[in-house]
Amino acid sequence: MNYKHISLIVCFFSVLTVEAQQSDTTISFSLKEAIDYAQSHQVSVLNASIDEEIAKNTVKKTIGIGLPQVNGNVNFQDFLKVPTSLLPGEFFDKPGTQVPVRFGVQYQSSIGIEVSQLLFDGSYLVGLQASKTFKELSNKSLKRTRIETAVAVTKAYYSVLVSNEQLSLLDANISRLKKSLNDTQALFANGFVEKIDVDRLKVLNNNLETERENVIRLLELNVNLLKFQMGMNIHSKLKLKDSIASLQVEESINLNDTTSYQNRIEYSLLQTQKKVNELDVKRYKSLFLPSLVAFGSSLQSLQSQNFSALFDRSFPTTVVGLRLSIPILSGGIKNYQVKNAKLELLKTENNLINLKNGINLEVEQAQTVYRNGLKSLENQKRNMELAQEVLRVSKIKYEQGVGSSIEVTSAETSLKESQNNYINALYDLLINKVNVDRALGKIVY
Repeated sequence: MNYKHISLIVCFFSVLTVEAQQSDTTISFSLKEAIDYAQSHQVSVLNASIDEEIAKNTVKKTIGIGLPQVNGNVNFQDFLKVPTSLLPGEFFDKPGTQVPVRFGVQYQSSIGIEVSQLLFDGSYLVGLQASKTFKELSNKSLKRTRIETAVAVTKAYYSVLVSNEQLSLLDANISRLKKSLNDTQALFANGFVEKIDVDRLKVLNNNLETERENVIRLLELNVNLLKFQMGMNIHSKLKLKDSIASLQVEESINLNDTTSYQNRIEYSLLQTQKKVNELDVKRYKSLFLPSLVAFGSSLQSLQSQNFSALFDRSFPTTVVGLRLSIPILSGGIKNYQVKNAKLELLKTENNLINLKNGINLEVEQAQTVYRNGLKSLENQKRNMELAQEVLRVSKIKYEQGVGSSIEVTSAETSLKESQNNYINALYDLLINKVNVDRALGKIVY
């Protein structure tokens, strides 16, 4: 094995080692850091950035149409059979006959350059304006993609936080239930309780253990979803810096905001689309205008019967001029193009009205759902606290011999249900808060 092969093997294993180290490294993100990471790694954002660059290049390409155009050309011809023409015999004292005469030489070549400059073209001038508007449109599309990515990452981040909270509650329940189960088994061993009391607690414990396993799998799925939304390799290890306790829930929101549609990137995009439609109308109207082009060319013609003498003499030709193109008749095509462009503009204006109404409805709906969710969370939190108190009292009564095991197991079941209801209400409220911010146009990137 030579040195080159050894070097390749060393490099290969070095790459594997680096990748293994990266996959073993746990990366911690706050919500803001996760969103910032997604803005530079999510494929949809990267592609939107590429589209923006394409739009910039399109503007430059359109500008280039109005700049001087220069073309060079070289031509070489070898007439294996020189063209022959018939001339009247009177030229050769042979009246009444046709005399074949060859015109030209076997070898011909030419070298030239052509220059043209667009002086006036209405569609080009409108095209310049449209290209800049197209650039603006792509820029706003990038912003919309960034906002959508931020929303998706935020919701996925909240899903992980809620799953973590649910897992913590289950662990606390299991720990408490195991203690109750151990105590009850001790009482059963001494003949103070029946076996059915132990069995009831075992059933509850088994159910909690199964639910915990399900939540762990769901948590893993939510973490992978978050990594996907961030544009991170799903095999990487991710840890969240934030917690449910660190999140701030607004208890009051603006209920009378009727101008929020102006903050929405979708509305701004449609306004830009309207500009594009207006420029389309102008562009098609400009097709009725004449266009003017200045041109010039210089040509060196080389001709010879012998190839060796082809470059001995040249015959120059130089021309400059103006070309005016005046549209006269197009079969009504341009008229219908203008009409269709105006109809497209009308459609966009209708879409703007509809979008404005839709955004106002979305804001009202999001605010209503958020207010209801806030009340529901408060109620479920109180229910959970009451269920904890009922369980505490039921245990005391059972231990003092004035209560039954059924009351304890029923209280355990009620507590678990109230905790699940609280978790669901918490998740709904967090997601609804994102929906409210998005509807009001508060999410800006």
